[in-house]
Amino acid sequence: MSLLKMNGITKSFNGVTVLHEVNLTVGKGEVHALLGENGAGKSTLMNVLTGVFPRDAGTIVFDGQDVGAVTIRQSEEMGIAFVHQELNLFNDLRVFENIFLGREYCNRAGKLDKKRMIAETRKLFEELGVEMDPTEVVANLKTSQKQLLEISKALFFKAKLLILDEPTTSLNNDEVAHLFHIVNNLKKENGTSFIFISHKMPEIFALSDCYTVFRNGQFIATGRIAETNPEQVTRLMVGEGYASEDVYARRKTEGEILKLEHFCGPGFSDVNLSVEKGQIIGLTGLQGAGSSELMQCMFGSTYPTGGQMRIHGRPLTSHSIHSAMKAGIAMLAANRKENSVLPDMDLLENMYISEHTLSAWKTPINKGVEKKKFEKYRSLLNIKAQSSNSSILSLSGGNQQKVFIARWLNTDAELLLFDNPTQGIDVGAKAEIYKLILELAKSGKTILINTLEIPEIQKVADYCVVFYNGSIIKVLKHDEIDETTVMLYSTNAINSEEV
Repeated sequence: MSLLKMNGITKSFNGVTVLHEVNLTVGKGEVHALLGENGAGKSTLMNVLTGVFPRDAGTIVFDGQDVGAVTIRQSEEMGIAFVHQELNLFNDLRVFENIFLGREYCNRAGKLDKKRMIAETRKLFEELGVEMDPTEVVANLKTSQKQLLEISKALFFKAKLLILDEPTTSLNNDEVAHLFHIVNNLKKENGTSFIFISHKMPEIFALSDCYTVFRNGQFIATGRIAETNPEQVTRLMVGEGYASEDVYARRKTEGEILKLEHFCGPGFSDVNLSVEKGQIIGLTGLQGAGSSELMQCMFGSTYPTGGQMRIHGRPLTSHSIHSAMKAGIAMLAANRKENSVLPDMDLLENMYISEHTLSAWKTPINKGVEKKKFEKYRSLLNIKAQSSNSSILSLSGGNQQKVFIARWLNTDAELLLFDNPTQGIDVGAKAEIYKLILELAKSGKTILINTLEIPEIQKVADYCVVFYNGSIIKVLKHDEIDETTVMLYSTNAINSEEV
């Protein structure tokens, strides 16, 4: 029996049709994967369902009732919860305050009943197996904890349908397994339905019962996951032009550009690493193993506690973001919304801000010159945007990420630190990014990529540096990289050789 039926949904913005008579049916107690490239219309359809955008045409039936014009509040009251890819938490509020925001409990005197809200938050976490202090300020949480808080918040009010948009982006393997256990338990025990939006094929096939594919704002196909395979689904998403070939190519490298000697900092220690100009180095390990923390310290976000970092043989003695940028270092941060998006600036301004941070004492910004640069990067990166003066918030997550890659390419940095660069990017765009990374390395750029997705490292990296408990435990050559080997070292399941 179906819980949700959306038929013939059409939506346009400024005369541009972004959804053309699309359909989606979700059964009760079902996990339904909603698939498509960035810009395919998935998020727009979900925003129509949850009352963010009014539909131009089509019908919606939810739990047997025809749904007319719906507001965000009405969708919540019907039992629909949307857990967005971009976290929507208030960092300056406490955990329990975020959960009860807008639905606070009050006592007979009309004052906030904090004790009751804290107690119920603690009970919720115990039921879900989430380890988190209800009174902790959200700003102090790790990104993975914030993701689990978003999901817990949606579950607290007993939603009939949960929309999970890239929910595993910031979770490690154990946390992903725990989330899947929660989803399967709610599906089985409560009959809760889920719309699962993801680009990670192993997770889609592990969790979902059914799927629907959109492409370019149109309905393409629907069916049961058990009756298809990742290759078929990917072709439906991308079109017949899709190719899954290995893009890795060896190239000449020059002399040493980066050297870390007994480098220590928050979350990592005694890191020794030498990188040549033009190399691509993949960093990986379990969440919190130290690879992301190392990148943040190299870029000046945190301060080292020992050792030395050399660029072109010269010690980097002043550790700040500005000093790192002046030394030719750029960083694509993992948490796009908190660390990259400038919501009050358009695409052009989001692109050129880093370059003009470095050239603050030079001539004023020439918008004509900057627009030409933007068009160059839009073509190079295949950024799907109407114009350079569009809002950064008007773009899908994957296209936002491309703008931020353009931001750093625009600084002519020599050493590029990419922390989870394909976060929220679809399979087609990922292939474009992989080829771009190899082209950048071929042109002389040096790239360090931190990711938990080993297939990404296999596609582009010359070496894979595996972290465990804050230190490098193994360095693998390109031909030695495979998921089983990396996981064995990541978990310290085998004795490592000295590296």
